[in-house]
Amino acid sequence: MKFLIIRFSSIGDIVLTTPVVRCLKKQVLTAEVHYLTKPSYGAIVNTNPYIDKVHYLQDDFEAMIASLREEDFDYVIDLHHNLRTLKVKRALGKQSFSFNKLNIPKWLLTNFKINRLPEVHIVDRYLDTLQSFGIRNDGAGLDYFIPEQDKVQESDIPTAHHAGYIGVVIGAALNTKKYPLEKLKAFCASLQHPIILLGGKEDVADGEAIAATDPVKIYNACGKFNLHESADLVRRAKLIVTNDTGLMHIAAAFNKPIISLWGNTVPEFGMYPYMRQQSYDIMEIKNLSCRPCSKIGYNKCPKGHFKCMQLITPEAVLDKVNERLGRKGIVNGQ
Repeated sequence: MKFLIIRFSSIGDIVLTTPVVRCLKKQVLTAEVHYLTKPSYGAIVNTNPYIDKVHYLQDDFEAMIASLREEDFDYVIDLHHNLRTLKVKRALGKQSFSFNKLNIPKWLLTNFKINRLPEVHIVDRYLDTLQSFGIRNDGAGLDYFIPEQDKVQESDIPTAHHAGYIGVVIGAALNTKKYPLEKLKAFCASLQHPIILLGGKEDVADGEAIAATDPVKIYNACGKFNLHESADLVRRAKLIVTNDTGLMHIAAAFNKPIISLWGNTVPEFGMYPYMRQQSYDIMEIKNLSCRPCSKIGYNKCPKGHFKCMQLITPEAVLDKVNERLGRKGIVNGQ
């Protein structure tokens, strides 16, 4: 049987689809698994050994559909479920199974703070699309595959960090999901442990400002490594402190101890760390009348006070990190 899985974006969401890919490939013995995504996210799926072929969303929609039709898929598994995926499904004319985005319950929660969302992780909702094929959750968690050439060498990070470090993810897609810069500076200055700051090119300036508080202890890796290399830095870390963002899900794929900081979004949306063992802590300010204000986020707090992040103190984050470091087993990144 030939399957086309569709998920266009983003980093975290694509990583969260990996149990669907693996379970489908391993449990349907004749399965040929193809994946359709945006070109900018190809690196994540190209290395996945459970995917037989990757296709890309193209500006020339008709050319893309013609190419997909040539594959003659048996089924389409739509894990994005938007207008573009609807166009793809209609154009291919194959039997499809679509993931339920639960938009109405999310709208109720963000607008009226009425929670009608099921207590089910998005990964399990993704897996529900495979029920007709008798697929079961194998319990193996998320996958992330790093090519050998993208594994970080010891010489690529400071000597002071070779014996182990804490990874601190400072970036996020939108500002209301980011722990504030001044609080990050205070937290990193107080943490008595080598730190590597993780983020994209857009986070370089903030990383430099944080690293300036202690250039020996804090290494700013933001913008210096590609996605696979950043993932490898996550894999090698003793512990990850992170916003609700893609690297959080990559950390979960490597079963790293995680401390996740939540601003305008909430774990109830079903996108908290999905792990084989629950080695994560969620830090959030509950019972704010304005939270959650969005299922995605904003460039700035609509209310102007940003209490959802401002009320998470650096001292509280530091205490949680020290508590995690004191637990048995968190040695040399294990």
